[in-house]
Amino acid sequence: MASVWQTDFLVVGSGIAGLATAIKASRHGDIVLMTKGHLMESNTRYAQGGIAAAIGPGDSPQEHLADTLRAGHDFVEPEAATVLVEDGPIRVKELIELGAKFDMAPDGTLLLGREGAHSKARILHARGDATGAEVAEVLASQAAAISNISIYERHFVLDLIVHGGRCIGAAAVDAQGSLVLVLARAVVLATGGCGQVYQYTTNPGVATGDGFALAHRQGVTLTDMEFVQFHPTALAKADDPLVLISEAVRGEGARLVNEQGVAFMQGEHPMADLAPRDIVARAIFRQMRAGHRVYLDTTMIGARFADRFPTIYQACMEREIDPRTDLIPIAPAAHFIMGGIRTDTHGRTSMPGLYACGEVACTGVHGANRLASNSLLEGLVFSDRIAQNLAHEPRLKLEVPPGYVEKLAASKGLPGRAPARDLSVEYAHLTARLRRVMWDEVGIVRNEAGLTKALQEIDAIEREAPPGAWTLHNMLQTSRLIARAALMRQESRGGHYREDFPHESAEWRGRRINL
Repeated sequence: MASVWQTDFLVVGSGIAGLATAIKASRHGDIVLMTKGHLMESNTRYAQGGIAAAIGPGDSPQEHLADTLRAGHDFVEPEAATVLVEDGPIRVKELIELGAKFDMAPDGTLLLGREGAHSKARILHARGDATGAEVAEVLASQAAAISNISIYERHFVLDLIVHGGRCIGAAAVDAQGSLVLVLARAVVLATGGCGQVYQYTTNPGVATGDGFALAHRQGVTLTDMEFVQFHPTALAKADDPLVLISEAVRGEGARLVNEQGVAFMQGEHPMADLAPRDIVARAIFRQMRAGHRVYLDTTMIGARFADRFPTIYQACMEREIDPRTDLIPIAPAAHFIMGGIRTDTHGRTSMPGLYACGEVACTGVHGANRLASNSLLEGLVFSDRIAQNLAHEPRLKLEVPPGYVEKLAASKGLPGRAPARDLSVEYAHLTARLRRVMWDEVGIVRNEAGLTKALQEIDAIEREAPPGAWTLHNMLQTSRLIARAALMRQESRGGHYREDFPHESAEWRGRRINL
């Protein structure tokens, strides 16, 4: 028998987008916040570089906007990006007022760093390279202290509850394996990204694309799923996820070199090592495909490295690499998806009652290639706008649709009684197979034959996966959406590169693929 809860607003996910939404929306009603792992386990926690905002002297939202538009390859939604850069400084100041401690210069001003494709130093960072952890801890502490926010960890959301074309809640399995139905005036998906569908990624194990799959199964519009960003510099060691080497390291002067000492980015782009991420990732890929080993030369940072990048320094030293004197072996890895659940500038999706925020959403602010450190900013800015809109959601009499539990049980392989559990761990070989084909055929360089092969393999894996392998099915669905969109877009733009269509096409400019 399922438990049925009632609340005003259900927020799914506990990264910056979910926590910030819950905090702001708590002014307008009771909140249930669910996360499938621990409260602090999200991509936010692992964000190193920082938050981009035009708050420094000589900078402006207009210049931040220009950089965002340029990085996005003529694919950024100008209205959404304008909201991002204009609201950004306000939201960052609010975060500081909540207690976030960003690194300061000796004169007491904010210490601002520079990253790829930024024309100015505008990146706020904390603890050197632990910005995400600082932000997540502050927001989690705030959310836990608000009496009308109820936080539930280890709750796996299986399905959205839809009635009369409106989202009225979600079904989840709790830590004991019991089914919980949460009815709400509105649901906010803040479930993060999907890096784990790739064999090599900087994303933690929870980033399995659940929100994309949840929305797509209910006919909600997703867009731009072909645009996946591969971070150029992950530590090339046998880790899962791979250790990220922040772009801010290159902002401090580090250079990419091959084993021959050739600084190959000099001939690739006018901004060289600080070129946009898609340019750098493909340049590294070409070096590796030509048989070269690629390294990050950080020796010019020298003794300052340990203080400026303590997290990266420790990770390198644990792997017997001293970044003060040694070259750091690196390789690209799946990092961020620009596409997602299509929303307007208030986070509204194509389904009434359903909102999306953060990486799972596609506001259009990132275009075809996200500008570094705009992701945390996006979560802050659009969570505020969603919270404002939630205040106007109608108060409805909410009931579980007749027959819903029985249909859910059949589709998800739920047993007649608790405990129910995700069987994906028992089919780890299928997950590994999926991640491998996504990396090989839907990765940094794509073509028609490889994408067709990937879609066939996804179908084959799905036939072998039982209904109770919930995470695996979400990964399969998200992977299919990425591969389908990549096959449909017959051009190269930003994070999407087709070697059989290697150039940007005027015909495809501004043309979005909705799924």
